[in-house]
Amino acid sequence: MTPHWEHFEHEADIGVRGYGATLDEAFAQAALALSAIVTDPERIHPSQPVTIHCAGSDPEFLLLDWLNALIFEMSTRHLLFGRFEVHIDENGLQATAWGEPVDRARHQPAVEPKGATLTELKVYREANGQWVAQAVIDV
Repeated sequence: MTPHWEHFEHEADIGVRGYGATLDEAFAQAALALSAIVTDPERIHPSQPVTIHCAGSDPEFLLLDWLNALIFEMSTRHLLFGRFEVHIDENGLQATAWGEPVDRARHQPAVEPKGATLTELKVYREANGQWVAQAVIDV
């Protein structure tokens, strides 16, 4: 099981889905899918670390909080993130997102995510043991 991400269609918004062998990996891949809404993640030089903490034990609400925290950091710091290290335990999520300031010429941002929504919010484990974390992003 190789961690990966994908987008899925959802009316005027964009769905993000992360896959991983662990819940941590699935959340990191969902975050990468979020970045890919804006630009090709390969264009992002992950040089500036930002620490993010989200409290809670419900995986779905934790995913919602995680994605919205990233959107907040992207918006207020004018950063794009290209690498994520996520640790989830019974107390919540502790993560580091590495990114860089938006460079309009190099990143060519497509859209600005406004927020993760409750629509199609799911975190589950497939029969093969792979974790899936998905949400719809309002753009």
